[in-house]
Amino acid sequence: MTTTEIGRYGEKLAVKFLKKNHYRIIAKNSHQSHNEIDIIASYKAYIVFVEVKTRTVNSNMYSDYGTPASAVTISKQKRLITAARSYLSKNKKYFKKQPRMDIIEVYLSNETGKPLKINHFEDAFGE
Repeated sequence: MTTTEIGRYGEKLAVKFLKKNHYRIIAKNSHQSHNEIDIIASYKAYIVFVEVKTRTVNSNMYSDYGTPASAVTISKQKRLITAARSYLSKNKKYFKKQPRMDIIEVYLSNETGKPLKINHFEDAFGE
């Protein structure tokens, strides 16, 4: 699989994971302010903006590129926040919901391509 295919597959698995956990998917791959939000979902009192990061790993869960979440740098966080603000300014019906930025890590086997583990970090940019 190419890195693009790995990323899209990880996003598909993340959507499935969120739905299983009672999130309502509002949008996928939403382009806002020249940035992309992987998943926008509604959950209880929240509107959740989700960044999905996927890595292929060996049987020991090791990747040469570190954990998926470590790829969400401060610069990337700022771009996602800008995109989320842009989305909310265009979709006023979500103003009553508390915005939240989450990260979902997806680990795939580099041998089989099958999912091994999914980690969900709620309020990942919180203090």
